[in-house]
Amino acid sequence: MKQWIKSLVLVLAIAMCFFIYWARLGFTFTSFEKIAYSPSRQSQANASAGHAVYPIIPQGPGIFFIETTDRLTLPSLVACSIESAARTYPDRHVYFLMKGLDHNTCLPLNSEYRAIFLLASMKNVNILPLRFEELFRDTPLEDWYLKANPLMQFYWTHHVSDACREALLWKYGGIYMDTDVISIKPIPVDDFLAAESLTICSSAVLGFRQHHPFVWDCMKDFVENYDGTRWGQQGPLLFTRMAAKVCGMPDFEQEGDGMCHNVHYLQPKRFYPIPYNKWEEYYQIWTGNNDLFKDSYALHFWNHMNTEHKKVIPGSNTVAEHLFMKYCPLTYDIFVYS
Repeated sequence: MKQWIKSLVLVLAIAMCFFIYWARLGFTFTSFEKIAYSPSRQSQANASAGHAVYPIIPQGPGIFFIETTDRLTLPSLVACSIESAARTYPDRHVYFLMKGLDHNTCLPLNSEYRAIFLLASMKNVNILPLRFEELFRDTPLEDWYLKANPLMQFYWTHHVSDACREALLWKYGGIYMDTDVISIKPIPVDDFLAAESLTICSSAVLGFRQHHPFVWDCMKDFVENYDGTRWGQQGPLLFTRMAAKVCGMPDFEQEGDGMCHNVHYLQPKRFYPIPYNKWEEYYQIWTGNNDLFKDSYALHFWNHMNTEHKKVIPGSNTVAEHLFMKYCPLTYDIFVYS
């Protein structure tokens, strides 16, 4: 058989597998405009009555995830984080902004990009290009970004990610989550900070309504105290020092969740029942202890600590496997069990 015929058969087989799988699970395959969008498509769509037009920027408050590198091949934990949010907040937009996408990105339908196609199949997930200059425009971060030299910044990827989450919450409002945070129940408040420990405020999960003044002040602090040589300077250290300016760290052991003026200060068990120095517990055998996460809204997996690249293994009976099976079953079926 000629090589081009073999390639055609392979592509058709993969496409059919995706279609059958999603059809069996009740999902409708999303048109490509939801993944990558071009002005020419918009013009054509406007001329065609009834044709869906998908935006290239968020259309209001939502749950935000970002990818500040150019990668388009996503690990299972990223897919699980976004799927779990989509399931936990079925009536809210979930936005995944990716630097590697642009107007004319065209992804072949193969297993390398299966996470993107899986996520795009979910009704409330929107995969959009991440454009730094446009996002930072009309914020205190704009001049900082235009003057910055990424090649001279050792932690540039981390720091620009820190900037993005603040700009997104300021412009649109909603909840920001890192892509190693698995949602397990809705967060019941709108404006909140999350404590990582009794002394550190997290930057992995944040929630604010649009144009909240605290977020604007955080962006100003980002620029005024920018230090490209320190990993956490613009992330957890920023929110910790901003909270200290406003109200200080609550005594969570006595108060439960705290308040920082009009901002809820959620105690560590809400997102960090497993602290960073015990992160490997996610990959240990599940004991059936449901009490560990009973007061949590989401779980941070501390993926930056996972230098051994531990993964969810089918049949391993680990905590991570149980979480995948319960909160992101499609990711589990496609990435782990298949």
